[in-house]
Amino acid sequence: MGEQPIFSTRAHVFQIDPNTKKNWVPTSKHAVTVSYFFDSTRNVYRIISLDGSKAIINSTITPNMTFTKTSQKFGQWADSRANTVYGLGFSSENQLVKFADKFAEFKEAARLAKEKSQEKMELTSTPSQGGAVRRNLLSVNKPGKKKESVPGDLQSPLTPESINGTDDEAVTPDANQHTAARAELSQNALTFSHSSTSINKHWEAELAALKGNNAKLTAALLESTANVKQWKQQLAAYQEEAERLHKRVTELECVSGQTTVIKSQKTELNRTIEELESALKAKEEELAKVKAEVESANEFKFQKESLTQKLKVTESRNQMLEAQLGDLEQRLESSQLEQEAYRKSLRSLLELLDSKIFELTELRDTLAKLIESS
Repeated sequence: MGEQPIFSTRAHVFQIDPNTKKNWVPTSKHAVTVSYFFDSTRNVYRIISLDGSKAIINSTITPNMTFTKTSQKFGQWADSRANTVYGLGFSSENQLVKFADKFAEFKEAARLAKEKSQEKMELTSTPSQGGAVRRNLLSVNKPGKKKESVPGDLQSPLTPESINGTDDEAVTPDANQHTAARAELSQNALTFSHSSTSINKHWEAELAALKGNNAKLTAALLESTANVKQWKQQLAAYQEEAERLHKRVTELECVSGQTTVIKSQKTELNRTIEELESALKAKEEELAKVKAEVESANEFKFQKESLTQKLKVTESRNQMLEAQLGDLEQRLESSQLEQEAYRKSLRSLLELLDSKIFELTELRDTLAKLIESS
């Protein structure tokens, strides 16, 4: 049947940074399918995940692997063959629990398959030695023939036929048969010692692999602890930034209070302008009357001169009022521009404050999850 998928789920895939060994590097931009595969021909379980045509996870499950749940929705395991640590972020705690249970189940199945393969290897080596013993016994038990000792075969000192009286005379083992038997026994003992040595070496290698994985997991734990400390420092920096922004908002609120004062001043200026305009109209009417009187009465030249002087004074005063009016209009425009600039700065600062508060909220949620998981 070959290799077939036996369990699938979706998760965000991460790998430990090979350079720093501290930070997680995302290997998928979005949640991808992560599947357990079983190869029936080799009795091998693998975890495979593809992002398009790229294999981002190809990890063979071994009995010395351990899947660790570091939070409610995140888990990791170390792969010594790939020389990396894989991390999976799930959308719910239920998915994480199912994946961890399947990992433990397939890890136990891999261990049993490995033990069975070792038993088969031992059984295939043991019958060859037993067959040699049986062949030697049959060769010795043949009546009427004297079998020479062959190196590597274990011979019995007395055959059944000689004990049961089948031969005319009892066959007694000679010195050569005893020597060959002792040599064969020593050779078999040497073979068993070599097999036990190889088994010891195998378990020593397994122990070394377990120690290596333990060291990697310890390093990963230390790295995660260092990351938590770094996140706490970043949180403190964000809190300081938030306090600074709150102070800035307070200052801007004070400035906005000043804009109310500016509005009241603007209203007063508008009233003053209206009064000046009304006064100007009154003066213009008075001037018209004076001109009419001057045109109608030539005899009142003195009065005309005085009225002319008054007219000049009025015109100069009118110019002054016009200059004041222009100044007031410029001040009004500048106050409006300043007010618009204050509004823009307030909007930008409020948007920046909203983004910072949103980031702080996300960071707080992340830290809360980390604290709960720890």
